[in-house]
Amino acid sequence: MGGTSGYYSSYLVVAVLLLIGCAVFAGAMLASRMLSPRNSTPDKLTTYECGVDPVGEGWAQTQIRYYVFTYLYVVFAVDAVFLFPWATVFAAPGFGLTTLVEMFVFLAFIALGILYAYRKRVLTWT
Repeated sequence: MGGTSGYYSSYLVVAVLLLIGCAVFAGAMLASRMLSPRNSTPDKLTTYECGVDPVGEGWAQTQIRYYVFTYLYVVFAVDAVFLFPWATVFAAPGFGLTTLVEMFVFLAFIALGILYAYRKRVLTWT
């Protein structure tokens, strides 16, 4: 029974830190609520985007290529996320050739995706 009290005391530390964090958060929100000005005018309540006054309806068409650029960015970000751990494991003894082959397979899939995007003329800037 003596060993379990140390085990539960570590949970007590976590609970106390959680309560302190919640108290700091609640205090910050309360201070913001009490100190912020509240004089709403019709101009303040209108929609504001990029310094342009809203005119007409809220419907606007967006070109699909912006979404494609976003997906390509995600592909490159995922590529970078996998390259950093690979670089650390590559230096470990016994993993050199295996990790090298795996990374070239991974990079081949990335290159195939980029080639596909290039052939579909997604990567051309107009």
